[in-house]
Amino acid sequence: MDKKIAILATDGFEESEFTSPKEAMEKEGFQVDVVSLKAGKIKSWDVDNWGKEFDVDKTIDQVSAKQYNALVLPGGVINPDTLRTNEDALVFIRDFFKQSKIVAAICHGPQSLINAEVVEGRTMTSYPSIRKDLENAGVLWVDKEVVVDEGFVTSRNPDDLPAFNSKLIEEIKEGKHELQHA
Repeated sequence: MDKKIAILATDGFEESEFTSPKEAMEKEGFQVDVVSLKAGKIKSWDVDNWGKEFDVDKTIDQVSAKQYNALVLPGGVINPDTLRTNEDALVFIRDFFKQSKIVAAICHGPQSLINAEVVEGRTMTSYPSIRKDLENAGVLWVDKEVVVDEGFVTSRNPDDLPAFNSKLIEEIKEGKHELQHA
């Protein structure tokens, strides 16, 4: 299946929330690009300490949502906090919603979506510590391993990765959701 996926991340992303979806999508034959704020390598966070480094395929200024079928936002505490203050990253995220494309975020990943102003009226889940932030942004927050709202996939933590990956792949195969909105 000829699908192209962007994983948007920067230093401090949770390693398993990056590697597990990436491997699952590549196993399906999807092309996966690692998109970041800087060229070179980005460093993961592995549970409670710095983890491995991963190659960046494209920088945020080299890409457009038009080039991709879906966007994946891994969590980690540092990663989404950095992304949500970068205007280029927010525009990139917003454009996936405007183009009715698949977006998936896990754990703390949805923090970037708050600043992109794309979560109001959505049903979703996340790591419990950002529940109030999401509710204050207009989200109906639920405590489930995976939530799908018109092509928008969210999960709570690394324990949910099997369900997250499965739904993510299912949604990518289905394609655009006309009810997806920004």
